[in-house]
Amino acid sequence: MTTEGQGLHTRVLDALGLAITAGEYPEGGVVRTDEVARRFDVSRTVVREVVRVLESMHLVVSRRRVGVTVRPTEEWNVYDPRVIRWRLAGADRPRQLRSLTVLRSAIEPVAAGLAARLATPEQCAALTEQALGMVATSRGGRLEEYLVHDIAFHRVVLNASGNEMFARLGDVVAEILAGRTHHQVMFDDPDPAAVTLHVQVAEAVREGDAARAEELTREIAVGALQELDVLAP
Repeated sequence: MTTEGQGLHTRVLDALGLAITAGEYPEGGVVRTDEVARRFDVSRTVVREVVRVLESMHLVVSRRRVGVTVRPTEEWNVYDPRVIRWRLAGADRPRQLRSLTVLRSAIEPVAAGLAARLATPEQCAALTEQALGMVATSRGGRLEEYLVHDIAFHRVVLNASGNEMFARLGDVVAEILAGRTHHQVMFDDPDPAAVTLHVQVAEAVREGDAARAEELTREIAVGALQELDVLAP
């Protein structure tokens, strides 16, 4: 596919994904591919490729003589990073953020405890580097720069846990953190206490203190939930 073709594909995919997850196409509703092709001025080939991607996310199903219909919400692949991104862009953002943050609070403390036992020296160094990067960008409204270090920090924790299932949640956590930043569900500057906690997690992992790493990471998750109560009630 050419660069232009990829651009068209992405544009149509994002538009339909946002519409479906926002409820513009209700459960059981039919997505008419010919109308989509006309609306976006693209070929039916592009629409078919987009539908295949949406099917892989379990958002829609194609049936002969019925067409493309929207599947029930319970069947969606809610762990797909693009589905997370689309849902966070919709009106249900507060509930989605809370649900995803609760998921983080269940997974990341355990991952941090495992990381304290299993992290390599290189992973310990990377964790410290990203924590210091968070400190360096935590003032002056530098949220986009801060976000880069924040995502990298949490990816290292999940990877260093040694659990491949936890590691695969790196993209999920990245979309949660990015969604908070891009939809202004963050203070102008990150909470200094939360920044300090990240530095302390890095220290606990480096020192091999699993209990402390787990406890501190849980404090980060609790703080994130409390911020949502204020910023996205």
